Amino acid sequence: MSDETKKGLKSPLRRQLMMGMAAIPALAMMPRPSFGAGPPTSAVNTTGLAVTDSEVTVGILHSVTGTMAISETGSVQAEKLAIEQINASGGVLGRKIKFIQEDGASDWPTFAEKAKKLLVNDKCAAVMGCWTSASRKAVLPVFEQYNGMLYYPTFYEGLEQSKNVIYTGQEATQQIIAGLDWVNKTKGAKTFYLLGSDYIWPRTSNKIARKHIEGHLQGCKVVGEEYFPLGHTQFNSVINKIKLTKPDVIYAIIVGGSNVAFYKQLKAAGIDMSKQTLLTISVTEDEIDGIGGENIAGAYACMKYFQSLDNANNKAFVSAFKKMWGEKTVIGDVTQAAYLGPWLWKLTVEKAGSFDIDKVAAASPGIEFKGAPEGYVRIHENHHLWSKTRVGRAKADGQYELIYETADLVEPDPFPKGYQ
Repeated sequence: MSDETKKGLKSPLRRQLMMGMAAIPALAMMPRPSFGAGPPTSAVNTTGLAVTDSEVTVGILHSVTGTMAISETGSVQAEKLAIEQINASGGVLGRKIKFIQEDGASDWPTFAEKAKKLLVNDKCAAVMGCWTSASRKAVLPVFEQYNGMLYYPTFYEGLEQSKNVIYTGQEATQQIIAGLDWVNKTKGAKTFYLLGSDYIWPRTSNKIARKHIEGHLQGCKVVGEEYFPLGHTQFNSVINKIKLTKPDVIYAIIVGGSNVAFYKQLKAAGIDMSKQTLLTISVTEDEIDGIGGENIAGAYACMKYFQSLDNANNKAFVSAFKKMWGEKTVIGDVTQAAYLGPWLWKLTVEKAGSFDIDKVAAASPGIEFKGAPEGYVRIHENHHLWSKTRVGRAKADGQYELIYETADLVEPDPFPKGYQ
């Protein structure tokens, strides 16, 4: 990784973390409710979780080091904000939330190791965590073996469902398929060049994308498909191929720090995104903070949330986030979905009247969160969320301009027929 890329990754993160640390003492000075007035622990914790009369412990498990830190730092910040707000409003069943944070370090075996620690040693009542599908796949057997509950915030490829996971991001039908339909209809796109980082999510997502392009979009075809290791920074070869093939759409699923190099090199190569359509499902405002808005302006993203959404819930959320983590921080799709995790868990525990994992899992379908920054959301029986599909266009200031959204919530379908 070049020195310039390292600087682009580290400086914004360091500033965000330092500002966040400075904000915590101010928050700590706010009046706090008294805890311990909830139902007796023996009634709400029958399986030995870390629950006392006045506290309940949860885990936070994300990468705050390595190539994925550019993407996952926002999730950590959002989860801490939600926990702070829940505690300020009285906690969960009269108990203050205490959190234990572990670093997955952008390494999938480390995620599995830390997940086991949080469940077995720390006995966390829930864990908010992971970003990549590789990290989620690494921890899933741990959560199922030790019967933990994971709130997973990232848009992903679908093809999964577990009693032990609540998926607060979107699955393929809500993002990949919907986005391709939009670009085909509005841009008349017929040819696509698929790019991705080399692990489960991009490869499976592009497999779904190819099936949709070639099997469901009339007269459309894929003219190229390539993958790159996490942390990869040399994209000139594939950019030359793109310039030769002239696809209608560059469909990019590159993640983490590699985005900084990719978009800077695209611009340096003279690819004008006002003329060349690029659709991404992986670049949120968090990544643009490292990329630089001027290097990606004009690109499109299909997601369910953008910081610029104009609704009362989001305005309050953005204000609170910036107050806690600094005015210069930005908020992306996964950051917002991470914020939903603690709130959905609180609402589910209170519906269940228990912290027990089996009772929380059973109570999850139908849980509504009317205060979601993206708007109203609801947990489906398949443990995914009903949510809207949106398309935004990147601006030079690092924000997305909303240009399309579905009128209604889209039902999650993690196992779409014909795409498996």
